Amino acid sequence: MPRADAQRNRDLILTTARNVFSERGPDAPLDDIARNAGVGNATLYRHFPTRRDLLIAVYADEVADLTVKSQELLHHDPPADALFAWLRAFIAHVADKGDLARAIPEDGRSPLFDEWHAAMHAAVAPLLARAQEAGAVRPDLDGPDLLALAGGIATAGAGTPQTDRLLRLVREGITTPVRNPT
Repeated sequence: MPRADAQRNRDLILTTARNVFSERGPDAPLDDIARNAGVGNATLYRHFPTRRDLLIAVYADEVADLTVKSQELLHHDPPADALFAWLRAFIAHVADKGDLARAIPEDGRSPLFDEWHAAMHAAVAPLLARAQEAGAVRPDLDGPDLLALAGGIATAGAGTPQTDRLLRLVREGITTPVRNPT
């Protein structure tokens, strides 16, 4: 287990890198990240020997955050609202962090991408199943289809109003109509 100060420095570097990469892109100078984190270059490189290591750590944290969010939403009602709240977070993640993922050098990237894709499928599956069990969304829908639709919205590069509209259209297309008793 790392010392408390070492863990604190690692967490500070990751938080700072996440912010700097968001503002300036994945090619931002690592020296700037160290300076903004208030640590020396040696401390940064001790925790993350290469840019690739830092990019992977930042992106892995983002994926972990989405996984946690899915678990938090799993018990929120109504089930369709929980599903679409997570999809909105997923769309924001893909739109905001796609460049970060693509900046990870090719060597060894495929196993990481496979792991991250599996995590996203595992995150959406219980939310979708719960919404289907409640009769809120189509029973023939599956997680890969839903993630593909959400990914398409994210990569369209639309602003928030367009993203909201597209997500609403997807929701209208996959939700089941409320049946009125006759």
